[in-house]
Amino acid sequence: MYEENKRLAERWFEEVWNHRRENAIDELLAEDAVAFGLAESGTPVRGPNELKPFVRNLLQAFPDLHITIEDMVAEADKVVVRFTATGSHQGNGLGFPPTGRRMKVSGMTILEIADGKLRHGWNNWDQLGMMQQLGVAPAEVRVDQFLKKIA
Repeated sequence: MYEENKRLAERWFEEVWNHRRENAIDELLAEDAVAFGLAESGTPVRGPNELKPFVRNLLQAFPDLHITIEDMVAEADKVVVRFTATGSHQGNGLGFPPTGRRMKVSGMTILEIADGKLRHGWNNWDQLGMMQQLGVAPAEVRVDQFLKKIA
């Protein structure tokens, strides 16, 4: 079961994101699936029809987007995926003109699988870092305040 669930997670990233097969969303995502952590407002994304605009917008913004799975851990009905996403900002799918800049961000997703389909997804990825790399958010702080010794 664990290996089957990991293969399903791999298929999701490869087919939907790296091969841009929108039909794979319908094949791999349950109709009643819910994804969290994708929209800026924290709004849950429900089912394939609500997820497709997110995928289209991100792929329009980054037509060369590539997601590399760095680690996967499976237990019970869940798979945790740590990934790196890279791409060049060439389109306006993010709601602002393309900057032409490259981005590289990391993220993690916990996928819950039921009946051979993705049922829930909890996503955490570096949206602020992406915006900083694109030059549309304040520059990142160079000194990590959390590691700095306090007098």
